[in-house]
Amino acid sequence: MLPKEVVQHIRRIQITTNRLVNESLAGEYHSVFKGRGMEFDEVREYQHGDDVRSIDWNVTSRTGRPFVKRYVEERELTVMLLIDASASGSFGSINKTKSEIAAEISALIAFSAIKNNDRVGAILFTDCVEKFIPPRRGSTHVLRVIREVLFHAPERRGTSIQKALEHLNLVLHKRSVVFLISDLLDQGFEQSLKVANRRHDIVIIQIMDPRERDLPNAGILEIRDAETGEIACIDTALPWVRNTFRENWDRNQERLSKLFDSHRMDHVTIETGKSYNIPLVRFFEERARRIR
Repeated sequence: MLPKEVVQHIRRIQITTNRLVNESLAGEYHSVFKGRGMEFDEVREYQHGDDVRSIDWNVTSRTGRPFVKRYVEERELTVMLLIDASASGSFGSINKTKSEIAAEISALIAFSAIKNNDRVGAILFTDCVEKFIPPRRGSTHVLRVIREVLFHAPERRGTSIQKALEHLNLVLHKRSVVFLISDLLDQGFEQSLKVANRRHDIVIIQIMDPRERDLPNAGILEIRDAETGEIACIDTALPWVRNTFRENWDRNQERLSKLFDSHRMDHVTIETGKSYNIPLVRFFEERARRIR
């Protein structure tokens, strides 16, 4: 039996995200992910008007009459959420932490998928895979996924996107839509991401806080790395310190953008303190236009 406050928290997430799904995302999600291709259905006798390119010559030669292969749109779709549960997600300078926003975005995507009758699963990772939830259908399953995302207590503090992607390729053999939800504060995952993108449809949702990009002019600050525990003191009153901090951020973002663009991976940036539904809806609309 779940504690009352846990049930209430999940219920608030469900109400908020369902409203966004119904008002903004349901139609766009369906137009983007309505079918991942064509699958074989049957062989039937040729009828007037059929495309001669669909003739099954093996069956035709055996029977002496023309037969055609019939294909239908592949309807079953698997959506996998790769959720970064590392300690850096506990940071948030405005209203909510990155991990809280990641949980709400996960719920939003999961409810959109269920409304589309798709299967949903999740991998929660730090510097190892901490939890794997196999993809299934149904609102009860989605609520379980959301509960795990909201209340999972990570055993480790670090980040390894590489290990999460390698585990994904081990457990998912059929092409799926994969949402990688992370602040991307990690290195060395580029090759694993390329491999996963060849097998799956990867969508990157990067959650960042403005203080990770721009330091305030607040004098001497003691900064602690949430994942390593390393502490550093910096004088934010010095313009070159703030400028260098921003330049490092911009350089890393440029590196990531080039990686994603070169492999045609969709990339959405969500900033804490701002509405996440606007960039998500914009992403779905742009992707739908590309498909059309």
